[in-house]
Amino acid sequence: MGLSKQFILAVFRIVTGAVFRVHDAELERVPLHGPLILVANHVNILEIPVIYSCLQPRDLHGLVLSTRWRNPLLAWGLTVSGSIPLERGGINLDAMRRAVDILKAGGMIIIAPEGTRSGSGILQAGHPGIVPLALKSGAPLLPVGYYGGERYRANLVRLRRTDFNLVVSRPFHLAPPVEGITREIRQQMADEIMYQLAAILPEPYRGNYADLGRATQKYLIF
Repeated sequence: MGLSKQFILAVFRIVTGAVFRVHDAELERVPLHGPLILVANHVNILEIPVIYSCLQPRDLHGLVLSTRWRNPLLAWGLTVSGSIPLERGGINLDAMRRAVDILKAGGMIIIAPEGTRSGSGILQAGHPGIVPLALKSGAPLLPVGYYGGERYRANLVRLRRTDFNLVVSRPFHLAPPVEGITREIRQQMADEIMYQLAAILPEPYRGNYADLGRATQKYLIF
C-alpha cells in the first residue's frame, strides 16, 4: 500500500471514528477475493469513507460524479482511492469500460443505484445504470445497506457520536432476459436489485421499495 493511500485511510478512520460508532460485523459476509458489485443506498457523503476503510485491505472502487475532480485536493484523494469519474446523464462508456475491466480483474465496485443522496436514509427510486454493468461483467451483486448515520449532524451539535449500522445481504447474479432487454426490463431489473437492498434495511428506511411483496426475483439468480 502506497503512502498516499495510507494517509487517506488514516484520515478516513480519524474522521469517521470521531463522528460514528460503526457497527460493521456483517461486513464479514463480503468475500475477500473475486469480482463483486456492492449495491448500496446513498445517504450522505460520510458513508463512503466508512465503508472504504472498513473493507480494507480489499480495494473498493466507486463511481463518482466527474464534477468532484474540479477541486484539486478532492481530485487527488479520489484518484488515489481508485474512484471512476462518471458524467451526469449520458452513456458513460469510458466509465463502464473501466468498471468492467476492474471487475474482470477480480476487483470490487460499489454503486448506489439511487444516483443521489437521500439525506434521510429512506430509499429513493433506483436507476437502471447498474444493469448493463452487471450483465456485461458477469459479476455477482451484493446489497450493503447503511442506516442510523443520517442523524450525525444533530448528534455532533451535542458532541455525541452516532451509531452507523451496516447490513449485508446474500450475493446474486442478474439473469439475462430471454425476451431481450428493453428500457422497461432494465428498470424492472434495477427495481428487483433495489428490493433486495430494501429487504435488509429496517422498515422505515425502505421508501419506494416498502412493499416487499412486489419483488418477483424474476431476473435474479441466487
